[in-house]
Amino acid sequence: MIPSQKTGLAGIDIRMVRRISRIAIARGHAMPEAMTAPTGDGFDQKARDAVYRAMFTRRDVRSHFTSEAIDDEVLARLLLAAHHAPSVGFMQPWNFIVIRDVARREKVRDLFLAAREQELPEMEAERQALYRKLKLEGISESALNICITCDRERSKGSPLGRWHNPEMDLYSTVCAVQNFWLAARAEGVGVGWVSIIEAHALKALLSIPGHVTPVAYLCVGRVSQFAPRPDLETHGWGQRLPLPELIMSETYRGQGEAPLKSTVARLKSVEAEPHGQRVAPAVPQREPPKEASALSFNSLNLEDASASR
Repeated sequence: MIPSQKTGLAGIDIRMVRRISRIAIARGHAMPEAMTAPTGDGFDQKARDAVYRAMFTRRDVRSHFTSEAIDDEVLARLLLAAHHAPSVGFMQPWNFIVIRDVARREKVRDLFLAAREQELPEMEAERQALYRKLKLEGISESALNICITCDRERSKGSPLGRWHNPEMDLYSTVCAVQNFWLAARAEGVGVGWVSIIEAHALKALLSIPGHVTPVAYLCVGRVSQFAPRPDLETHGWGQRLPLPELIMSETYRGQGEAPLKSTVARLKSVEAEPHGQRVAPAVPQREPPKEASALSFNSLNLEDASASR
């Protein structure tokens, strides 16, 4: 069964190394008080399954938010995960605007409604009726909103990685969005990205300065369920493209990689697997280190753990 907000991930426990007992991941307690981590470069099977499960069952949530509040301990963990995203030149260009005020969120929703009407005429005529029926935001229903921004001047004095590609700060910020999203899924928290908003109007409403770009406006909250498939797929807006058709060899549209494409075609996404089936294929596990150091989430030296990217 795909875990919902009611079940969380209580059924998953992760054996980090032989010296520790199993720890349960449950809603509100996704990070244990203390855990032991190996110094090697691999995860054990259950940890690998959990990572892939978060990826395959992540959803762009719009219609399943509940009225339950998000505890600051949980939100802090999500933001910390986002802050440890890779960034070119270690620029860390992101900021996180937490928006709780109901009146302000209603104003953001008004911006969405206006932008949706502007977007509608650009749709193919036969798709406009479906577009109107789609639930595309949960701005007011979710517990809170977060606007993740990119400060385009933060690495102004250091062109590392940006001299030839100045947009890398924007791409790095998107990595922070993805980290936040996957961590939220592990916590049983839903996230919905609202992109149908006129950027200049949003910047004015949130007092965002000119050199800062709003990258993602997110609706964040507890949910009644995580849908088995993306909403747009369920409602017939689109289907997931076959991955083998997207793999190219050596050059754009280059033919080849037949063995790889065949392997990909044999793999099943988590939605197609029987409930409870392993997501990640089993691989031989390396012997865990004989001496593993105990780590607490609150005492982790995250500065040392961060790479330049």
